[in-house]
Amino acid sequence: MSHRYLIPTSDLLQIARGFLMGGADIIPGVSGGTVALILGIYDRLVTAISRVDLTLIGDVRQGKWKEAAEHIDLRFLITLGCGIALGIGGLATLMHYLLEHHLMATYSAFFGLILASAILVARTVEVWSPVSVVALLAGTLVAYWLVGLPLLANPPSGNWYVFVCGSVAICAMILPGISGAFILLILGKYSDITGLLREVLHLNITVDTIVTLACFITGCALGLIGFSKALRWLLHRHESVTMAVLCGFMAGSLRKIWPFKTDLTPTITEFKHKQFRNEWPEAFDGNVMLCIGLAIVAAALVFTLDWLTRGHTGEKAAS
Repeated sequence: MSHRYLIPTSDLLQIARGFLMGGADIIPGVSGGTVALILGIYDRLVTAISRVDLTLIGDVRQGKWKEAAEHIDLRFLITLGCGIALGIGGLATLMHYLLEHHLMATYSAFFGLILASAILVARTVEVWSPVSVVALLAGTLVAYWLVGLPLLANPPSGNWYVFVCGSVAICAMILPGISGAFILLILGKYSDITGLLREVLHLNITVDTIVTLACFITGCALGLIGFSKALRWLLHRHESVTMAVLCGFMAGSLRKIWPFKTDLTPTITEFKHKQFRNEWPEAFDGNVMLCIGLAIVAAALVFTLDWLTRGHTGEKAAS
């Protein structure tokens, strides 16, 4: 067999990373940005998205396709995007089952994963100045408040609001610790958007469906491009403070996936539409100990992955 038709190892690695990000995006309260940070591709991802600019448009208009592809890191975005799509499609059924029937155990594992990830992000802050500490506390409080907001019962109607929801939710999706899907839940549009996507997949397409989805996708695109530029600027000019804020976001978001809730067996549908009060377990029985063990194992896996890949997972994009 000719080696010309084999996918390069670097591309397979990006697809695998995207697969993990896509799987994380399915979880309410878990962000693909968290996984990107763990895997060391966060800065490269933000930089690539932020390069949708006048330089790119100029290269495309002049037919400089190679320069345009290199400017936007197109190969990286395509392979990562394919992995994300595969992760969402391939893990959706499994994650739905786990969240439906083993919610407490599943959230315990992700609690350990995100807690360990927050510690690793904190280690990337080169200088813990008073400003960085304040940024950490501010990020923690904002995320803690945000994930505890009640869902909007009567959201505004109209495609302008769909556009706004798309632009806000997509920004949250690339922020570690804050789930874009959960933002849509808070804004009261999660069911509407997923319902429209379901109709499209079933080929029940109407003009209204196309217009609404177009407004949502346009909001996502503009919000992502604009926010990534601001985030890239912050990472390059104020890296320590920015990483401290991102660490705070991850720490504060742990409120959302705290596994021990008032009702320990809510279905995923109920979980998406009701508020559950977090509490300490009344007794440390076998089930609770299992959850604690899962959180410890998940955290250990993150630290092990960091130890194994330290020094050659971090991918910095060219300035």
